[in-house]
Amino acid sequence: MALAPNTQSTLSYGSGTNKTSTAISTNILILVGNTPVGAIQDLSINESRPIKFINEVGTDGQIDSVPQGSSTFTGDCNRVRFDRLRIAEAFGRGFTHVQSQAYPFDIVIIDKQKADSGNQISTVIKNVWIKSISYTYNADNWVITDKMSWEAETIYSILTSGSGVPVAQGGERGIPYNNLEIERLTDTGFNGRRGSLDAAGLIDIGSSGLLF
Repeated sequence: MALAPNTQSTLSYGSGTNKTSTAISTNILILVGNTPVGAIQDLSINESRPIKFINEVGTDGQIDSVPQGSSTFTGDCNRVRFDRLRIAEAFGRGFTHVQSQAYPFDIVIIDKQKADSGNQISTVIKNVWIKSISYTYNADNWVITDKMSWEAETIYSILTSGSGVPVAQGGERGIPYNNLEIERLTDTGFNGRRGSLDAAGLIDIGSSGLLF
C-alpha cells in the first residue's frame, strides 16, 4: 500500500492499483425502517454537549474541565417534494403537519463505502421528533423543497458484521486507538446506553496509561 510520506494517508493499494479513499454522499442510504427515503438533497446532523471549565481562586488558568449536561442531537433535512410525498410522509409518517406527531421515529443511515457488507456502517438516530417543517411556493423556481428540522434522544453506530460491533476499528490504515470499554459500549448504544459519564471509576480511568 502506497502512503503519503508525511501523513501516511493511503494513495494506492499494495499492488499499486489506484485507490479512492474519500467518503462521498453517493454511498449513503437513508432509511426509515427498511424503506429508503428518496429525493433528499441534504441531511445534516449536529451532536453537542456543554463543557464546564473549572477555575479556582489562587490559580491563573483552568484546573479541570467536564461536561455539565447531556448530549443533544439535532439536524435538518431538505427534500424535493417527489413521488407525491411530503417530507413527513417520506419518513414513514401518516401525517403532514408538525402538530400531528404523537410518537417519535428512528432514522437509519447506511454507509456503503466498503463493498463488504460486514464492514458497512449503520447509524441509528433514535426517537426523532420533528421540530419544524417549512416550504416555499416560488414563481421563479417551480421545484418545491420541504425543509424539516428535528431533535432526537440519542445516536449510535455499529458495523453490520454483527450486533454491537464498534465502528472505530482504525480505518483502512489500522490506526491504533484506545480500547476504553465504556466509550465503545456507548458508541454502539449497547443495552440502551446513552452516555458514558455514569460509568464507575471516571476519576482514575486514565491511570493505567493506556488511554492514548
